[in-house]
Amino acid sequence: MKIVMLGTGTSHGVPTLDCMLNDFRTCPHGVCQKAIADPRYRRTRSSILVTVDGQSILIDTSQDFREQMLANRVRRIDAVLYTHGHADHIYGLADIRSYSHRQGGAVDIYGSEETLNTIRGCFDYVFRRPQYEGGGIPNVETHVLNTPGLVKGVKVTPVPVIHGPTNGCQGYRIGNTAYLPDVKIIPDASLALLEGLDLLILNCLRIRPHASHLSLSESLASVHRIGPRRCLFTHMTHDIDYQLEERTLPDWVRFAYDGQVVESE
Repeated sequence: MKIVMLGTGTSHGVPTLDCMLNDFRTCPHGVCQKAIADPRYRRTRSSILVTVDGQSILIDTSQDFREQMLANRVRRIDAVLYTHGHADHIYGLADIRSYSHRQGGAVDIYGSEETLNTIRGCFDYVFRRPQYEGGGIPNVETHVLNTPGLVKGVKVTPVPVIHGPTNGCQGYRIGNTAYLPDVKIIPDASLALLEGLDLLILNCLRIRPHASHLSLSESLASVHRIGPRRCLFTHMTHDIDYQLEERTLPDWVRFAYDGQVVESE
């Protein structure tokens, strides 16, 4: 299995507009300025692409979807798994049209009922097609996935998590790899779904506590509780200076970066 870290940032991305508008004076550790020169600091909104058994499975269509597809030269998308219905995870859906058109059919999209309802509401024109379609409308077919099932012949296990007041938020386990980009609490029942992982990709928003995301200390505590062989942290704000903070991590835990490619079981 190959995983491409398409984006590793939170909803603001890095560098942030806020820091630019303040001439970077308030940016922690100057991370946003560093991102201009060092691509390891540049973080587009979180998403990954999993290639397994000949299938290309995308998790989330971020607001930076178009740039991510171009940067990584992604030629095909066989299915999309959605973690939840927040803007930074769904608003790239419109550009699926390029893939559905080229592939000659609908791209199957999966998620909880709550997430799919949010997507239908945000993209009403996709699901109730107008007579005049202009530059093209993505052709997608929705599927509720809230229990383990097959996606294009690949077993996928949804992992329900608590992400503030958001309903229907879930990560996914594919083989011995799990992706949980937005989480504050992992329920005990979901912890049981994460046993025996080779690779865990986990939310690590910032150093300070947050109401709906894991902070660095909380992410580390979750990693030790789950016990994967390896872990990558993702969905990071400009608070995370990887060169400073990585020194404090176990050698099997690292901060992910945009464009990173990893192999897993």
